Amino acid sequence: MTVGPRIEPLPPDDWPEELAGIARVVPTGSDAPLMSHNIFRTLARHPDLFRTWLPFGGYLLGGGTLPGRDRELLILRTAVRCGSSYEWGQHVVIASRAGVEREAIERVREGPEAGGWTEHEQALLRAADELHDSSSLSDATWAALARRYDQRQLIEVTILVGEYHLVAFALNSLRVELDDGLEPLPGHPDLEDPASAGN
Repeated sequence: MTVGPRIEPLPPDDWPEELAGIARVVPTGSDAPLMSHNIFRTLARHPDLFRTWLPFGGYLLGGGTLPGRDRELLILRTAVRCGSSYEWGQHVVIASRAGVEREAIERVREGPEAGGWTEHEQALLRAADELHDSSSLSDATWAALARRYDQRQLIEVTILVGEYHLVAFALNSLRVELDDGLEPLPGHPDLEDPASAGN
């Protein structure tokens, strides 16, 4: 059974005047303006929150200190752990454009213990898992990341994973539907019961 959105995305013609300046902005990793994506069309129903959140999310996605590949591995693993099909679908596209190979994207679903990861990539996936499971990084994972990252990047890892938990919580709870052309998270059913979309 397919479950529709809890809040219908706002049609582009109905966007409020205060969002007119950003409606046609093309977000990082996309070819289409904000008003064509279901996530942004849904958040447009809360204009003040949307305008407040957008620069923060935009900074982490397009202006942060983490290499694009590392960022996308963290986000994809967070999407898997949160069971967020929309987040997964969007970031499969963005990760591909950031140079993440298709085989690596698929392997993210298997986690840090899958074969083929570098030590650093294993640490990234473990970081996403640890933050999801215990809201903190272990000493071993911190030390592994610190071998390559400076203090700013170490801070950013935790904030990035937290941001994409925030996004996944909203996407799952609002039941935002996939945009045309996005692939769903493999093996993840439609969110008939949000309580089942966690681990």
